[in-house]
Amino acid sequence: MARLQLFLVLFSLHSLFHFPSTTSTGAHPAYDEQPSCSASVASSDPLPAPLRREEFDGGRIIDITHFYRSDMPSWESTEGVGQFLWLAQSMANGSQANGSEMKLGAHSGTHVDAPGHVFQHYFEAGFDVDTLDLAVLNGPALLVDVPRHSNITAEVMRGLNIPRGVRRVLFRTLNTDKKLMWKKKFDTSYVGFMRDGAQWLVDNTDIKLVGIDYLSVAAFDDLIPSHLVFLEGREIILVEGLKLENVKPRIYSLHCLPLRLRGAEGCPIRCILIN
Repeated sequence: MARLQLFLVLFSLHSLFHFPSTTSTGAHPAYDEQPSCSASVASSDPLPAPLRREEFDGGRIIDITHFYRSDMPSWESTEGVGQFLWLAQSMANGSQANGSEMKLGAHSGTHVDAPGHVFQHYFEAGFDVDTLDLAVLNGPALLVDVPRHSNITAEVMRGLNIPRGVRRVLFRTLNTDKKLMWKKKFDTSYVGFMRDGAQWLVDNTDIKLVGIDYLSVAAFDDLIPSHLVFLEGREIILVEGLKLENVKPRIYSLHCLPLRLRGAEGCPIRCILIN
């Protein structure tokens, strides 16, 4: 009788605490073979809408990168970037995980140019985005408003009075006012640097990072000549397609990080400002 009572006590304890089996099934707890509490909650309770922000930490961090979308402008195209993201593996279709594939031009959206973009001998020598100086891409930066009546010429640069010692400048232009980065059709009338403006910057300032609010720092009518001036010395980095709406002109801490794409003359870049 004592043995029977001991057995009943032990059986009751086992049922109460429901000790797990030590035998492994190899199944992930979120899958059907071994349902979990979190899986049942996810299926029965609606999730809140994801929070998408342009500012973080109470406005201390400002994202100046455009999010990628199919109708963002693409160079000399009326159709925009188009589809660039595919769900190659889908949990909804039976895959164990979701997995996307991406096909995107290296100079799409907010991106960076390397010297090999316009110099073939630099391209062949390996001056790609993986060789860009992160010390130039990160540090104090001045956001300036450019006069809205013209491209950026030597006269315009002279009038901005950017002091020596400033190494990074973000140029906000009429492109932001016209919301060109939000329009699908490429606009050749965008504001950019003329050759003489680029040369004035190289000769008379200490600027090593040039940022602008459309797909090219160079005006369409001076496209290659301006790029050649900027990139010939391999000291100036060009960041293009920046999102500069609702940002006050002043000095910020700029942080830009390109992907480490060896062999690429340009690539998407994430840029933030910190107050």
